[in-house]
Amino acid sequence: MPAQVSADGGWGVRTVRLTMPARPEYITLGRLALTGISRLRPLPDEVLADLKLALTEATSNSVRHAYGDEGGLVEIVYELHPDRLEIEVADAGSGFDLAEKGPAESLTEGGLGIAIIRAIADDLHIGQRPDGTGSRLRFIKTLT
Repeated sequence: MPAQVSADGGWGVRTVRLTMPARPEYITLGRLALTGISRLRPLPDEVLADLKLALTEATSNSVRHAYGDEGGLVEIVYELHPDRLEIEVADAGSGFDLAEKGPAESLTEGGLGIAIIRAIADDLHIGQRPDGTGSRLRFIKTLT
């Protein structure tokens, strides 16, 4: 399945949704979409580079851990507000149990991804999707 992109917005908010297969070769699409969004609200090069890194870490986590060999989809939602950019990466995979382990323990098995995102973002939320399944990581960067 190829990636799918939809865009909408209103009241000063621009939203882009990217749905892609949970495969490593698609991670670059998320970075390219972020570059396109940054043209709507120009960002300093270092901020854009940091956001791309945070997005890569979040997407890589879903690609590596959500589905195993069976495959599935990863959805990235970008919300560009006048004062901030919110990025959410979600999957319907096996998820993680926050009651059993804290978010830092459950999501850092492969490296420092969550620590990197925390260092870049102004706010970070980790949990399940609203329907109670899979995983959802949402980070916010304040734009000045």
